[in-house]
Amino acid sequence: MKYLKYIYLLFLFPIQLFGASGEMSNHSPHLDGSILTIYWVIPFAGILLSIAIFPLVAPNFWHKNFGKVSLFWAISLLIPLLFSQYIGFNVTLYEVLHVGLLEYVPFIILLLALFTISGGVRLKGSLVGKPIVNVSIILIGTLLASWMGTTGAAMLLIRPIIRANQERKYKVHTIVFFIFLVANIGGSLTPLGDPPLFLGFLKGVSFFWTTSAMFLPMLMVVCYLIIVYFLIDSYLYKKEDISAIENNDNTNAEKLSLDGSFNLLLLLGVIGSVLLSGFWKPHIHFSIYHVHVELQNLTRDILLLLLTYLSWQQTPQSIRKKNEYTWFPIVEVAKLFAGIFITIIPAIAILKAGDKGALATIIQSVSNESGPVNFMYFWLTGILSSFLDNAPTYLVFFNTAGGDPTLLMNDNYNTLLAISAGAVFMGANTYIGNAPNFMVKSISESSGIEMPSFFGYLVKYSLPILLPIFIIVSLVFF
Repeated sequence: MKYLKYIYLLFLFPIQLFGASGEMSNHSPHLDGSILTIYWVIPFAGILLSIAIFPLVAPNFWHKNFGKVSLFWAISLLIPLLFSQYIGFNVTLYEVLHVGLLEYVPFIILLLALFTISGGVRLKGSLVGKPIVNVSIILIGTLLASWMGTTGAAMLLIRPIIRANQERKYKVHTIVFFIFLVANIGGSLTPLGDPPLFLGFLKGVSFFWTTSAMFLPMLMVVCYLIIVYFLIDSYLYKKEDISAIENNDNTNAEKLSLDGSFNLLLLLGVIGSVLLSGFWKPHIHFSIYHVHVELQNLTRDILLLLLTYLSWQQTPQSIRKKNEYTWFPIVEVAKLFAGIFITIIPAIAILKAGDKGALATIIQSVSNESGPVNFMYFWLTGILSSFLDNAPTYLVFFNTAGGDPTLLMNDNYNTLLAISAGAVFMGANTYIGNAPNFMVKSISESSGIEMPSFFGYLVKYSLPILLPIFIIVSLVFF
């Protein structure tokens, strides 16, 4: 009889998919995090460990099979969910559709648009990786990231900075600091910069609240990182064959110019499409098995796909060839984050259960009798954003803090600031903290740069460089 239930549900799937009548249409079959033990997080931990270990111990296997590994961990969660007595088909289907339609698909479409369009712009000219040149490129990318997204800015400038340093022996540190600043910290000033801030904007946080509130913390972090980077790069530059680098500069002297500038207009279109979904509220939605897809978000995604198509069709392939453009980075991100978004479902449900969930200690630590503990909000949001996706982590702590944007922007100003800063800043801690991190790593490796492993990045760069800076930020602001 148990299996007849699944056959019956599968038979009715087409009807259920686009809205069922009766009780089910009024009550979404949510996953109750309070009934989940910590063991449900094992598949998520498994995919994180796979990303960390396989490239180090079995790089060839990983390069060919990362999609299968991601699928394995997704299935290892979905099968127990389907056959659990307390969860079953309805809840599993709803949660997968919910995370897929409302988070994963829009996430990938935005990344695809920014990746394709920015990959059609080529900065020409004889850029040479001297410390001042590298600092300038990273600073420009940091400034652009808040307005064209960390993905857009990173994809626009990663290839120029790789070309500028092609004659240098020591260049891994430059890519790492590029990830720190352009792919993460630079997205602090607007909801366009980083997905968690955009989610806050959709929840009612003022567009310019983010700009004013995040300016000083971002400025402090950027100043520290730029100074540290300049000192490191200047030291390593002296160990290079400087004469060969300068001779190459003189031999290949070329004025700076842009190819594919048409794509800059398309990037403005991306910004406009994202803003449209935030400001336009037609109050029309389409229900797909209790998941409400709002018209403004569907419109945004269609516009982004059209802009992507225009870029691909109108940009000469010679520009992309010179940019060493391949689909591999976006394919890698799409496959790995599909597994991450699915396996993260129980972790987010447990966190949403608050003090009734298996992670109650974490939730209880952010508040006491006198009110919210902003120091803990900053660190817990940040640490979880380093290993979970920072967008849903932001939402969890946004709701834990009350979920009222007016109250958070005013009376609990520092609480919202702590959540926002933790989510954006600490996305730089690992390759999976923010999607552009992985894309930059993949592009750099395809260009012959031996990037550090997951643990190598964390131990050699994040902990010794970022951790002290974040401690100072937390002491000053929270």
